[in-house]
Amino acid sequence: MDEFKVCHLDYFPENILIDVLSYLSVRELVRAGRVCKRWKRLVKDQRLWRFVDLTAWKGVTSRILWLLLRQYLGCGLRCLRLRGLLLSARGGTFLSESWLKALSAKCPRLSKFYLLHADLRSLPSCQLLPQSLHVLELRGCELPREFFSQSPDSPAGSQATSSAGAQQQGRDRKGKGQGSPSGIGIERLVLNNVPSFTDQHLQSLSSWERLDHLELRDTFRVTANGLRSSAAKDGVCGVEGLSRLKFLKIGITGRQGYQLQMASLGLGAGWLGLEELSLGGKEVGPGLLCASRLKDLKALCLWACTLSEMQIVRSCRMLRGLRRMEFLDVAFQPRQCPPVVEGEGAGGEEEDGEEAAGGDNSTDENKTLDTNDPIPSLRRSLAVLLPSCTLVFTNCSVQINAD
Repeated sequence: MDEFKVCHLDYFPENILIDVLSYLSVRELVRAGRVCKRWKRLVKDQRLWRFVDLTAWKGVTSRILWLLLRQYLGCGLRCLRLRGLLLSARGGTFLSESWLKALSAKCPRLSKFYLLHADLRSLPSCQLLPQSLHVLELRGCELPREFFSQSPDSPAGSQATSSAGAQQQGRDRKGKGQGSPSGIGIERLVLNNVPSFTDQHLQSLSSWERLDHLELRDTFRVTANGLRSSAAKDGVCGVEGLSRLKFLKIGITGRQGYQLQMASLGLGAGWLGLEELSLGGKEVGPGLLCASRLKDLKALCLWACTLSEMQIVRSCRMLRGLRRMEFLDVAFQPRQCPPVVEGEGAGGEEEDGEEAAGGDNSTDENKTLDTNDPIPSLRRSLAVLLPSCTLVFTNCSVQINAD
């Protein structure tokens, strides 16, 4: 028993102690570094600072950010999540240009940056962010007018007119082995509840040569005209707009009764090269009407909406290239009349469609069930229209008619 009494943390190897410290939050790590000299050295190990989440630490100021950057953050940092002071009574500057430059120099491997409730209006451009970033997520942030422009001094009015020339120059430089003209290497941009994001910001993204993933959720000021003008299309100098974009997500699930312009109507102009589309909330209905013109579309996800079987079948007639279709938290309206699908009456095609949809048997009992539950009949209809498409239903329900 005496041997066990003298055993304490000083006898543990450093690798085990680092594994134990990895379960602590950032605030607890800073406090643990004050225990002794050995713990102070262990806390500064870069294995503990690969994924830093400061969103749960309320009251983080610029002074605390400087302290963390000087003493703890380093070359091991991969992902950084920060909560700003936008909703705080103190306000003040949260992210400064000098801090961002120091972050770029000291953390050259930072690839993902997440900002929550941050006021970025003091920053002239996103070019001040680390050039090593591949993923940028903004939620509940305030943006300046020219935040996404390729240069801080470029006028707002000339950004849309010079986008085609900038893209051609970028393609020429890339063909010579150089990087993009703007120096922005972000591949994935996520905007969630950013009311200040407008059509002007969307058009500025055309100069981002590496952007292939864009999520616009609760961006109320993006209109159909803005999305239509930013879509990839054939122009005088080749493909104009967001020509590298492969994934687009649009969703409005905000306040009830809010006057909205359906941005998804901009998809009606077609979008060259767009392979994956995700529609949610109030954008699903108009988006389905226009999605039939997306000839390169391979994956479609519909989430948090109410749809009828007739809407889905009519919209999917032209999407012959779909390989995956997902329904997430979708409420299906009860069927009023069966949809007319070409080739559904043939016996062989109906059997193949049932196997692709999950192997439903065409018995009298199942036919009676289909009149109350539209999901089995929807599977059969889509199996005939899209025989090579995989259907996924997650947390879906059927509305019950009160009559």
